[in-house]
Amino acid sequence: MTSMMEPPTNTMTLSAGPVEYRLDQRGDAVVVVFHGGHMRAGLALDERVYAEADISVLAPSRPGYGRTRVTTGTTVPGFADVTADLCRHLGFQRVTAAVGISAGGPTAVAFAARHPDLVERLILQGALGPLPCPDRRTRLLAGLMFSPRTEGVTWGGMRSLLRRAPGRGLRQLLAGLATLPADQVLAGLTPAQRTQLVWLFSPMRSGAGFRNDLRPRDDLTAQVTQPALVIASRRDGAVPFAHAEALVAGIPRAELIESQADHHFYEFAPDWPTITDTLRTFLTTDPRP
Repeated sequence: MTSMMEPPTNTMTLSAGPVEYRLDQRGDAVVVVFHGGHMRAGLALDERVYAEADISVLAPSRPGYGRTRVTTGTTVPGFADVTADLCRHLGFQRVTAAVGISAGGPTAVAFAARHPDLVERLILQGALGPLPCPDRRTRLLAGLMFSPRTEGVTWGGMRSLLRRAPGRGLRQLLAGLATLPADQVLAGLTPAQRTQLVWLFSPMRSGAGFRNDLRPRDDLTAQVTQPALVIASRRDGAVPFAHAEALVAGIPRAELIESQADHHFYEFAPDWPTITDTLRTFLTTDPRP
């Protein structure tokens, strides 16, 4: 289980601007992890599959999150190019896999599509695909709640609720992350998992990043030539299962792995150990056709 302390991050100023990143240095191999909305380089869930394989993890904060300015790369393809530049500055000539989680999925796809000489594989977990998302109503509501003037108040209120009544706060958050009733989802979590979710949600901020995530994006799936593993759950309330189906339909060498998670956090599902076994095999299989 991930430590309850936020790990240290660094910032590198590239030609496109400053990029915040976390580098967990282990072996020579490295995966680049693009986290989802409201997340940043210092926040992560279960990355043990990489640690146990002696694989380094490079996690950049996407534009508008953490200390990465929204103008650093700005667009999805633009930040994919910034990340390739970051890898080369850090001395990584090959990337074992680009990992896209949730709203980080499009950036991982663009990174693989635009830099096939650098990226060997693609892993997409609960990832946004090429379908329109979110709907207009959700987009407008998110724009109001997470504008530069309101996002601090929004997260401040949520942190206060999580401190005073963690069960109620988690139910409120899980309501938008699962297709099942929030009470049922919460009941399925162990006390340790609830504690970890409170730890994860409490320091979240949206900055200018979440509104940037809502911008329209190009579909680059057909340009991905690497093997891809797409992991998705039909009960994920944050990213509909149709996105995974569209990713598999669009990426020529993609395989779909269906998670039995009741929510958006697949690491807490009973079948996560089986999925990590699949990930280990995928990470060591020759990526060439």
